[in-house]
Amino acid sequence: MAASLKRINKELAECSAPSSDLTGMTIRPFSDDNITTWAVTITGPPSTPYEGGTYGVRVDLGTSYPFKAPVVQFVTRIYHPNVTNDNDGNICIAILKSEQWKPATKLVSVLQAVRQLLVEPNPDDPLESGIADEYQNRRESFDKNVRDYVKRYASKPDPFA
Repeated sequence: MAASLKRINKELAECSAPSSDLTGMTIRPFSDDNITTWAVTITGPPSTPYEGGTYGVRVDLGTSYPFKAPVVQFVTRIYHPNVTNDNDGNICIAILKSEQWKPATKLVSVLQAVRQLLVEPNPDDPLESGIADEYQNRRESFDKNVRDYVKRYASKPDPFA
């Protein structure tokens, strides 16, 4: 566990550094006494329907990190084909699937993949097939629903407050 905590501390420092290429994100431990759970705040990327929203993402590294993938969930409700449309906020991205996870994967890469989902959803691997269909076939309706969710759920400056 000591080696795992050393790596987690190192990765937290890397993710929190201004040069980390995690523009629009702030990363901190969820609490002062638990470095294995992170609170990540993501601002909606410009020129996307998520723009103007502030999203909370919880990253649970657990005791088996880096040998098991972290559990990453949106704590802010979000209208997205790759995120469950409920209070669980489970995310479907390839990098986190157990059969694709590699211990060498850095958390910077995980967080970049989560942010990229807001720029470019992956309707071919959805958790919400109805939303994926809307994204592919009725983009105006999809964009409107996203903006409605931004107003209803993602308008707080600190989603963890």
